[in-house]
Amino acid sequence: MDFTIFLIQVLNALQYGLLLFLVAIGLTLVFGIMGIINLAHGSFYMLGAYAAFVLTSLTGNLFAAIALGIPLAFVFGVVLEKLLFSHLYKRDHLEQVLLTYGLILIFEELRSLTVGDDVHGVPIPELFAFSIQLSDVMSYPAYRLVVSVVCIVLAIGLYFLIQRSRLGMMIRAGSHDRDMVQALGINIKTLYAVVFAIGVSLAALAGMLAAPLSSVYPGMGFSVLIISFVVVVIGGVGSVWGALVAALIIGFADTFGKVLVPEWAGLAVYLVMAMVLLWRPEGIFRKG
Repeated sequence: MDFTIFLIQVLNALQYGLLLFLVAIGLTLVFGIMGIINLAHGSFYMLGAYAAFVLTSLTGNLFAAIALGIPLAFVFGVVLEKLLFSHLYKRDHLEQVLLTYGLILIFEELRSLTVGDDVHGVPIPELFAFSIQLSDVMSYPAYRLVVSVVCIVLAIGLYFLIQRSRLGMMIRAGSHDRDMVQALGINIKTLYAVVFAIGVSLAALAGMLAAPLSSVYPGMGFSVLIISFVVVVIGGVGSVWGALVAALIIGFADTFGKVLVPEWAGLAVYLVMAMVLLWRPEGIFRKG
């Protein structure tokens, strides 16, 4: 493998890992703070991708579609939390699994009825519809770099939101002792609704950003859900920074596994998870 090919694979691994982080961060926040196993989280990624397809068709521009889609996803998350998820906090995990699995079926059926079962493509914005020349014969799509930069900016923004803001302080406190937070006068119901809506918005944004790269197709939320749970387990339940590190690890393991040992590539991610859990059963980072 020469340096140019190696560089391309590194960039691919970073882009995949950072996108995966956007999906997994919502899952780990909801699981770690609210205590809910949300099997429907992958569906938010799918809905984001289909929203990108529909809104891009209407507006003619992916970035305009994203600007419209993020507020819609946030409002959708708030409404969903108030109507359904707010009733699950004191229920056991079996009831959570049953309800969220039911949501997967509902979302898939609604997707089929409204958009159909065909595979759709979302055009890359013309501004970034070019490739950067890396060598005489190798180039790299500019849009993939844009996706990586957007994800890095969002990761930095999440750091300041969670570690440096009043909302972040309440989120971190609520993840450790929700009863004490409520006793201090913080509206825990509103806090949970905001956390859930942020998770939905990030997963939907990941789907919108990924739509031009992987197409939009039925059932696309299932695979990302499974790999997101792997990220949460490796990083540590409830750990934001663990989710980032684990997503990057998975991105590199999956990308280079397909290049170096393609016949074993499907196992690479789960072998990494097994090794991490043998080393640290609670994940790389503790909750926090």
